[in-house]
Amino acid sequence: MKHNTKNNYNMTRMISRVAALLLALVLSIGASSANPKPKLIINIVVGSMRASDIDRYMDNFSTGGFRRLVGGGYRYTNASYNYAYTNTVAGLATLSTGTLPSVHGIVGEQWWNYVNGTKVSLIADSNATSINPLYSNSAYSAHNLIAPTMGDMLKQTDAKSKVFTVALNPSSSIALNGKSGVAYWLDDKEAHWITSSAFASKLPAWVDKYNAKGDNKNYTIKRWTPTRDIRRYINDEVAVVEDIKNKSTKLISGVNLKLAEDIHGKLLYTPAGNNAVLNFGLRVILNEALGKDTHTDILNIYLDTARNIAETYGPESIEYEDMLYRLDNVLSNFIDYLYKSFSNPQDILIVLTSDHGTSPSYNPAGGTARKRFNLRQVSVLANADICAQFGTPTGNKSYISGVENNAVYLDHKRISEYGLDIDIIRERLASFILQMEGVSNVVTATSLRNNSFIEGRNQLLQNSFYPTRSGDVLIDLKPSCIVEDIDRRSGSDGGYNYDRNVPLIIYRAGKPQVIKRKVDMTQLAPTIAAIAEFESPWASEAEPLEEF
Repeated sequence: MKHNTKNNYNMTRMISRVAALLLALVLSIGASSANPKPKLIINIVVGSMRASDIDRYMDNFSTGGFRRLVGGGYRYTNASYNYAYTNTVAGLATLSTGTLPSVHGIVGEQWWNYVNGTKVSLIADSNATSINPLYSNSAYSAHNLIAPTMGDMLKQTDAKSKVFTVALNPSSSIALNGKSGVAYWLDDKEAHWITSSAFASKLPAWVDKYNAKGDNKNYTIKRWTPTRDIRRYINDEVAVVEDIKNKSTKLISGVNLKLAEDIHGKLLYTPAGNNAVLNFGLRVILNEALGKDTHTDILNIYLDTARNIAETYGPESIEYEDMLYRLDNVLSNFIDYLYKSFSNPQDILIVLTSDHGTSPSYNPAGGTARKRFNLRQVSVLANADICAQFGTPTGNKSYISGVENNAVYLDHKRISEYGLDIDIIRERLASFILQMEGVSNVVTATSLRNNSFIEGRNQLLQNSFYPTRSGDVLIDLKPSCIVEDIDRRSGSDGGYNYDRNVPLIIYRAGKPQVIKRKVDMTQLAPTIAAIAEFESPWASEAEPLEEF
């Protein structure tokens, strides 16, 4: 009997192809099951945390907090914001929208309106109302947010997804949250968790119950003492931490200790605030059943307390260092709870980063104080110079509306009424301010609108500039120079490396990787969108991080 060799060969080839296809299918299923779409994304933003803080304090961190995240996630050691005026709401809007202030338009918590010369609040909204008259006025909304956030895009992709944001400050919560979902913040009278009619018609019953129990008050610290062996502390400047022994410390001067007199203040200016926010975040996860179905949910958490302590006591203080150690302990408990609540670790994606860093303290303990820049004097002195050159308006009024966001806002209506050229006034103003101590550079709105800067400090200033909200003259301060404020030793006004470089960890209980290349913080939002398979925020032009 003769065998058909050709038919046997064709049959063998067909079997091999089928086997290869089956193997590819199995591998693809295995790969997708190894990295499924997360059910819950938790974005934790630590206010004013520098990128270097992770390594600086690593030896004193526990195994369950910062060190756990570093040891099981992607850590980007060279992540930064690519703009100059690194304030909190600008940073949070950049994180949530994946674009720069020059596009998302959040230049600060307030600015001056060019048309009528009135001050505009980022979140105040006459169309919103407080949902509980017993609490302080909370007529706030996200109506001034221009670009959609991650939460907005997730809700648009899947209406059944849930988005929540928790922060002590309403502007922090709203800038990170966006218009969809629910933003919670702290009532400044009763220290209760609240929102506004822009986000909910009423507080859920569980929030009312939580507020009634007064748990936030229970988090307050009666005596602030070290949480680690004081001999292991790296910083040596101290103001209020007690029971410090066997350590040579330097007493901090110029700290306003009245900031934390009431319950609200004690949450904002002591480590208790971090406890309150993270524990309320856990209650949101539990009571809103986040991550318990096939629809991806987002919980944003912003820690205002970290920023307040960094600014008030300085990054060199024991207060700041101890706050991080206490936060490390709370993070450990927070993460433990998460992984006990979810059977599959891949269901959870945790991101840890910051809105900006912070400057060295202007008055180092035992050292020579650095110069600070007095914005209040700019308005008076600069207006006097303009009046001397062009004449004083009737009634001794000012050509300047005000100074905000490291910029001078001119009164366009008055300048027009007197027949003056706004561009000439801007140039005169810029030349005058450039002579002031602490100023590195001054750029006019005219120059920023008519030129495209591709590098250097002018590019950073341009990336901070939004034409209808930024001022007429933007002021670039010298390194280590911060805006003078009686309540601050440190600030993020300059946009230098200590302000712009922040930690970035994307954790999904996997193999740790350290990525040293430079990455832009605008890449985070499209990266999260890619991981969770929803549409990237519309205004973002950044590519997702290549690891994802």
